[in-house]
Amino acid sequence: MSWKELKKPVILVLALASMVALVPSAVAQEIEPPPPSVGTNVPASYFGPFPSQIDRKLVGPVQLLRSGTLDIRKATIEIPLYLGHMADGRNVWYILTDTSDKDNSEALGLNHSAKLHYSNVGRATRSGRLNKRAGLVFETGTVDFSPDRKLLPGRGANAFPPRVATPGSVGDADYTPLVRIENAGGHVYNAPVVAFDKTAAQIRSCNKRPNYNLVHDRVARICPKGNGGGTVTIKLTGIFSFAKPALYMSMEASDPMVATLDQGTFAPATGELPVGRDDGAFSGIERLFVMANGPTGRLNPQRQGLNSALKDKLPPLNLVGGLPTVALDYSPMWDLNLGFWTKKAISKGYRSRMIDEFQLLSFVVGGHITGPNGKRFGSTGIVVNCPIVARLL
Repeated sequence: MSWKELKKPVILVLALASMVALVPSAVAQEIEPPPPSVGTNVPASYFGPFPSQIDRKLVGPVQLLRSGTLDIRKATIEIPLYLGHMADGRNVWYILTDTSDKDNSEALGLNHSAKLHYSNVGRATRSGRLNKRAGLVFETGTVDFSPDRKLLPGRGANAFPPRVATPGSVGDADYTPLVRIENAGGHVYNAPVVAFDKTAAQIRSCNKRPNYNLVHDRVARICPKGNGGGTVTIKLTGIFSFAKPALYMSMEASDPMVATLDQGTFAPATGELPVGRDDGAFSGIERLFVMANGPTGRLNPQRQGLNSALKDKLPPLNLVGGLPTVALDYSPMWDLNLGFWTKKAISKGYRSRMIDEFQLLSFVVGGHITGPNGKRFGSTGIVVNCPIVARLL
């Protein structure tokens, strides 16, 4: 199913990961695992370390993006801020989250994604070069952070589609966070831009609310240095992957409505990545599963989805495919699959929180979850850049 086949109202109902920004602590409240001492006669201090402290692939919390300081309770991560330039000298403030270069991913504490090797399709990846000072120079791609992000929920029984959805930052036709460094091995890096054509003094917000007409809407704090560098704190979103709670940051989307809902940058060039391929040969993407009409209610332990996110002002609790340490197919570029519980499934009481890809797909096979308007479940054709940050279990 292509995105163009969907009816126009559905365009407005996607991702909604941005709702976490309204109540950041909700991430920890809803998906952070409780201590193993629950239900026992001994305190938590009597238990040994999680197995993940011995082997990252075993159960337990793991910080996957290790380049910065993670705060689970606030749902943020503070990471290095980099200063690059356009060929004409304009400043480009960016972050690094993922790379196809396995050795450098380990050296820098980034996520390794072999799938980024296959992102060199159309405009989905742009070119960059290192200058004599090891600074990154971008050949193309600019971002306008001046628009005001606007999001108004829909009226009536369903809060979506929203009445208004306007992204707070917009990339030009050539902007993509994926950059191939031509004179350093041709490796691809995920380098989302968080401020453009501004000085350090203009964007500095070390101890106050950032000016979102100058920086990315996901920025909670930005503290650049005058000669480049510094740190930036990014707001995160809670998700599930193979029943494991996790955190990621949503930075760009190929659709303007999704970018608005995710507090991300509208980057149409990312949409040139082939979708509907998932784990096929030479695929550059993984799948993101979004439920449109899951259970609602702030205190409902089963709540999930877009309707809940708008009504309850809590994260939508989406699902994603493979993460590092869990699977071999991780990519920060996600192919958005949108699901709807059928009226029959709702009437029979089948509707519940989905926390595992194959759990959800079994409900699809059973006919309980479909695509929009009862159509076949599958890709919407929209690509979202959501680098993984941490696995909580």
